[in-house]
Amino acid sequence: MKLRRKIMLWLVALPLALLLLIQAWYLLHIYWWVNHNPTSTAFMRTQLEKLQEKNPNAKLQHTWVPYNRISVHLKRAIIAAEDANFSEHDGVDWEALQKAYEKNAKKGKVVSGGSTITQQLAKNLFLSGQRSYLRKAEEMAITFMLEMVMDKRRIFEIYLNVIELGSGVFGAEAGAQRYFGVSAAALGPSEAARLAVMLPNPRYFGKHMDSNYLARRSALIQQRMNSSDLP
Repeated sequence: MKLRRKIMLWLVALPLALLLLIQAWYLLHIYWWVNHNPTSTAFMRTQLEKLQEKNPNAKLQHTWVPYNRISVHLKRAIIAAEDANFSEHDGVDWEALQKAYEKNAKKGKVVSGGSTITQQLAKNLFLSGQRSYLRKAEEMAITFMLEMVMDKRRIFEIYLNVIELGSGVFGAEAGAQRYFGVSAAALGPSEAARLAVMLPNPRYFGKHMDSNYLARRSALIQQRMNSSDLP
């Protein structure tokens, strides 16, 4: 009985210890990134691997630029499109999450995620694109770590530099150069709105920049942009 009890304790203790080590690893990286820029993310590495399966010489388009060299129009457009309460919530917008759940239940399928900018960043930095309750719980834990360690401006700066904006295109600078031939600092309201609308499905819209949906949604985002609160 004693041996069985010891085995049971080890079976519980080892996964718990491993889980704590993983969380510590995440937290150490987040502290490092307060003053150092990430050179890549889990999502970027995954996408590069997929591109290199078809073309071994494939590379990502990605150039880091500081917060003050990214158009205020793009910042306002992304907050309007992705997370209107970004400056106010603690990493999770519970009201938006509830609305997304109700919309998905009504449609009978996932049509809205309700994820905040911080949640999206948590996923992009560390996690795979697979969906599961365990992965969602991990995303929430990392989200609260980010909010605890970083201020909103730093979270947003990293987010703007690692978002996917097309196949192999990551960050505001690469997106601006790819689609409009200008720097991230030079994006106007219309261009910024289009990039913001691409975010839920960037690889599709990267090939369909002339879609009617993109034009209609971009016009709506432009109307909302001026009311966006920036960190």
